[in-house]
Amino acid sequence: MVDTATSSGDTLLFLTDEQLRQGAEAMFFAYRGFTADPDRILAGLSYGRAHHRALHFIHTAPGTTVNNLLNILGVTKQSLNRVLRTMVEDGLVESRVGRNDRRERHLFLTEAGQDLERQLSDAQRARMRAAFKQAGPEAVAGFRKVLESMMDPEMRRQYQRLREGR
Repeated sequence: MVDTATSSGDTLLFLTDEQLRQGAEAMFFAYRGFTADPDRILAGLSYGRAHHRALHFIHTAPGTTVNNLLNILGVTKQSLNRVLRTMVEDGLVESRVGRNDRRERHLFLTEAGQDLERQLSDAQRARMRAAFKQAGPEAVAGFRKVLESMMDPEMRRQYQRLREGR
């Protein structure tokens, strides 16, 4: 049962532990659905979700540096290097030496990389579009607000910087 109480004109929402547990479970199952279609596409290429995340963020910010991608993904350099190496070898990502700092590597999707990223994103957008259409416009705004509120402050700042960069 959801209880609301008004204090100084603000509506506060109180959820039981059971409702929060159900919400967490719903997020786990929704994430499985959200990643299922891309996982099928990636499996045929012997790629995984790390490849997908790298493709997504290189697409979002063409020319991003390896260090910036490390910060966004929160993975080890060794792990990211494995992922990038395979995608460079397979012709999906191009790594260019920095103009100002030759130690930097700037990442770009090749045409094949853009095609794969589009396939993966199209599958996820179709699922999200159907869910948002069913839930309605108020749910869309509420969902985004809930997700942003769950982010750690630094992650939220990073997310907002990415959104502003588009």
